Amino acid sequence: MGTLDDVLGSAVPQGSVAKPLIIALGALLASGFKNANSGAASPSSPAPSPPSPDLQAGLGGLLNQFQQNGLGDVMKSWIGPGQNQPVSPNQLSSALGPQIIQILAQKTGLSEQEITSHLSQILPNVVDKLTPNGRLPAQ
Repeated sequence: MGTLDDVLGSAVPQGSVAKPLIIALGALLASGFKNANSGAASPSSPAPSPPSPDLQAGLGGLLNQFQQNGLGDVMKSWIGPGQNQPVSPNQLSSALGPQIIQILAQKTGLSEQEITSHLSQILPNVVDKLTPNGRLPAQ
């Protein structure tokens, strides 16, 4: 497995969007996701919060997010051997959720449409390169 910088550098197209995409990918892969309120909600407590970044989750958290949104098999194709299944910008947006897309757009200065469009093209290759043995790296 190459370093994250090597993988991101080789996957991201050069040009004016290179730096924002590296920021977005780094934030996405380094944070992962988890439900902020993992315990059951009591009748007097508010509903659970939407998924939020979790610095311990990484690729495993990203896989969990995809599984929860019906795209687990797509991401598993990126991890395992064989052909990487494509993901559309709309599918990616649904899998990540509007909160994460908004955060990535704010961090990068790109529009939400630009983020989902670019990430849908490069995320499969990045995840594939980060999992060369067909499994998630140990934490």
